[in-house]
Amino acid sequence: MRITAAEVIVTCPGRNYVTLKITTADGVTGLGDATLNGRELAVASYLRDHVCPLLIGRDSAHINDIWQYLYRGAYWRRGPVTMTAIAAVDCALWDILGKEAGLPVHRLLGGAARDGVLIYGHASGQSVDELLDDVAAYREQGYRAIRVQAAIPGLESTYGLHHPGTGATYEPADAAMPSDNVWHTPAYLEFAPELMRAVRERFGYDFHLLHDVHHRLSPLEAAQLGKSLEPYRMFWIEDPTPAEDQEAFRTIRQHTTTPVAVGEVFNSIWDCQHLITERLIDYIRTSVSHTGGITHLRKVFDLAALHGVRTGSHGAGDLSPISFAAALHLDITVPNFGIQEYMGHLEPASEVFKTNYAFRDGYMHPGDAPGLGVEIDEEAAARYPYEPKYLPVNRLRDGSMHDW
Repeated sequence: MRITAAEVIVTCPGRNYVTLKITTADGVTGLGDATLNGRELAVASYLRDHVCPLLIGRDSAHINDIWQYLYRGAYWRRGPVTMTAIAAVDCALWDILGKEAGLPVHRLLGGAARDGVLIYGHASGQSVDELLDDVAAYREQGYRAIRVQAAIPGLESTYGLHHPGTGATYEPADAAMPSDNVWHTPAYLEFAPELMRAVRERFGYDFHLLHDVHHRLSPLEAAQLGKSLEPYRMFWIEDPTPAEDQEAFRTIRQHTTTPVAVGEVFNSIWDCQHLITERLIDYIRTSVSHTGGITHLRKVFDLAALHGVRTGSHGAGDLSPISFAAALHLDITVPNFGIQEYMGHLEPASEVFKTNYAFRDGYMHPGDAPGLGVEIDEEAAARYPYEPKYLPVNRLRDGSMHDW
């Protein structure tokens, strides 16, 4: 069916989200998430000014052709803005196809390969005791996998913690201008094994334990961390070193058996090709909204499957419920699925986005509604206009910039 309209909706129900809404001649609508945390308006402009006009009159069922048209036709390829915009179009078209067929997207992708999607939650604390109490709360909710982060003694701020008073599991984008965090690697390398030991001593080993390093370490430092965490049977350490240098992960691999996950800042299959084919990582964390949508992320996952690498997609709260739903539809179908991040969404997000996915006993299911199973209330979205919100930046104690 021919596309007759493509609209961009920017809203901030708790945090900023960019949504693409595509409408066909028979009135079927499809939604795609176009959110790029801290650069939301860049993607909104890319869509409104350069992509939406190109969609009018095209057949919404020609998903692969439209993907190639937007990717190859732009000449200036890849990058987070371009690939997030393409992802929004792609997911919206899959949503339309599912609605026209009367089937959930995962059925169109070949059907479920598992009964549910294993997710992990985010436990954190300003102290070890506070972190342990948070882990206990997740265990009581039925989570089978938990990421743990806690304030590092001696540092004024630590990545990945609860923000008091927000109700968020993790909400770092909180300022109209970026704030400065200060980092000190020796303090972190001393503290991290103590934290994991405390978690295992209290709760044992009958659940998966994850930890995010967030690109903070050199390859050798990351290798040291992985070695020190081996006794605690980590499910993974995430983003141990900046991912631009794919060969750096060989150093980590040579010195530790702790599994490594990376990829949330990747935008295409070419960003992780070497990591996957050389088996330098165990989990690939590219997300559906930043990696060209369902169509392109399937290619990443297929390449990973050939080389024994499993999936572990990024699913932070800075991606909308549309993105999470699309991830679930893909997760439940792929043979090499590993785990899915789930941070949840700040209220009043549920006023704007109506979802169909459900949590049961540590697993998520995308639901059986046609398409992606998420709808947007545009009147509610209009009540929450865009607000400038940025992630902090990271500096060392000497004032020099460091990886955030």
